[in-house]
Amino acid sequence: MDFDRLELTAVFIGGLIGTIARALLVDAVPTTPGSWPWPTFIANVVGTLALGYFTTRLQERMPLSAYRRPLLGTGLCGGLTTFSTMQIELVRLAEGGDAGLALAYAAASVALGLLALHAATKLVRRTGVA
Repeated sequence: MDFDRLELTAVFIGGLIGTIARALLVDAVPTTPGSWPWPTFIANVVGTLALGYFTTRLQERMPLSAYRRPLLGTGLCGGLTTFSTMQIELVRLAEGGDAGLALAYAAASVALGLLALHAATKLVRRTGVA
């Protein structure tokens, strides 16, 4: 198996930064059982916005690079966002008798994630954001 050590390093560094950012967000915005999971919600929407920006910008506005996308997309955005935590929160809300809140959380997460992705992509394409 042959792999690029620099690409792996880029993913690691981006993931470290994204994971630390998410951990800081969790510490800054505490939640209680049965309430809206704001830290995960914010991290996922912001991460989707960033992923839309980075993907469009790197693919359409910048020279190709073997390390920017792994650093920013896979690493940073992958470390910041967390589908697994969202799943656990949905199950806990549903099992705790908050099925309506769980459904709203799932729907809002997907809807705002898609809107964020669309907005970031449109912004980069329309303005040529640097």
